Amino acid sequence: MSPTSLPAHRRVAAVLVLIPVMVALALWAFAWPAARTAPRDLPLGVAGPPAATAPVAQELERREGAFDLHRYADEAEARDAIEGREVYGAVVVTPKGPKLLTASAASPAVAQLLQQAVTQQAQAAGQEITAEDVVPAPASDPRGAVLNTTVLPLALAGIGAGVAVTLLGLRGLTAVAALAGSATLVGVVAAALAHTWLDALPGDRWAVTGTFALATLAVSAAVAGLAALLGRPGLGLGALLMMLIGNPFSGAASAPEMLPEPAGVIGQWLPPGAGVSLLRSVPYFDGAAATGPALTLTWWAVLGLGAVLVGHAMRGRTAPARNTPEREPAMAG
Repeated sequence: MSPTSLPAHRRVAAVLVLIPVMVALALWAFAWPAARTAPRDLPLGVAGPPAATAPVAQELERREGAFDLHRYADEAEARDAIEGREVYGAVVVTPKGPKLLTASAASPAVAQLLQQAVTQQAQAAGQEITAEDVVPAPASDPRGAVLNTTVLPLALAGIGAGVAVTLLGLRGLTAVAALAGSATLVGVVAAALAHTWLDALPGDRWAVTGTFALATLAVSAAVAGLAALLGRPGLGLGALLMMLIGNPFSGAASAPEMLPEPAGVIGQWLPPGAGVSLLRSVPYFDGAAATGPALTLTWWAVLGLGAVLVGHAMRGRTAPARNTPEREPAMAG
């Protein structure tokens, strides 16, 4: 039954119900993580002799559930852990006093939070603390605004490609080629803007291009794949999943460990969150900790494109044979 065939009062009632529900979902998805942002098992290193680091670790552990402490023998080990994306920062106990190592490239918000927390702790103990940004964000984008704002455009580009392929009636390998080609061009354009023009993402330009392209393909393939299997409702489901869940749960503005549970974990399972993590690892950390998000994006892309092909094959089997000629009625005779 077509929606337009319903009585007018039912259509009005549907609008009156659906719009507030959509607003409530959007506010929940975007406002809840923002209002509950706080460290939750945030990986943080403590480096130095065990006897010297014990008081520091005890103070940090008083913030129950805030930090996941990793012990390191010295500053060199702590630096390696930060550059390998094992921890967001480290407190190094030295004879001259505590030293804080951060990585604003991993998250400017987390680096600022660590500086405030550790500085307050040192001041309460009557100590002066020095700080060093081991992997800094680029001078042209110290707050990471460019990377943070890439989530929405990439999600929109992926959703738009998936919707366009579906509504234009592209099927099978043609749809796969269109999705892959669109994602590649999005990667080229996004890298040209973020890497070359804005100078906000360092490193190899083609690696950044590939990261943008893979993140876009994961979204577009998921939307088109759901549409191929479920029809038009699949478009809405895919768009809602990527926009209302993947976007606010990505942790782009802070970090996955700063979001309320289980938003941070769910966000990393979805293409927007995995795409942000990969975009942090590839340009800033020479690919450290890139395997997990790269595999997540690849699985979304492969499963989505596979669903496009499967949906095409299923429709081919169920469609009536249009070219079969009808038999002529027997002539009376």
